[in-house]
Amino acid sequence: MKRLVILLLSVFTMNVSAQQKTVRIMTSAECVENCCKERIEEEMQFTRGVTAVNLDIKTQILMVTFKEKKMNADKIRGIISKIGYDADDVKADTKAHNKLPSCCQNNSILKRCD
Repeated sequence: MKRLVILLLSVFTMNVSAQQKTVRIMTSAECVENCCKERIEEEMQFTRGVTAVNLDIKTQILMVTFKEKKMNADKIRGIISKIGYDADDVKADTKAHNKLPSCCQNNSILKRCD
């Protein structure tokens, strides 16, 4: 009986992990005051299917873990674009980018959040 329970738990654990995927996405986030990091991570945390998110502002790489049945990498890139940032080869939505604080706009000289 003990072996059966362990076997069932092992199968369940493998099934859960097989349903998740992690992608690395190059962004245009560059704010030194972490406004970009907070904005992207907060938006992604509330995105259906996303289970983990971390933006390394120094490398501009966003790591996103998601459930493959509910989300995919292309949709994630589209969401990041609609927040106002480039995501790999998907360019930032211009209107969304222009609404970002000046420190988060890619062409900004000012590096302080509004």
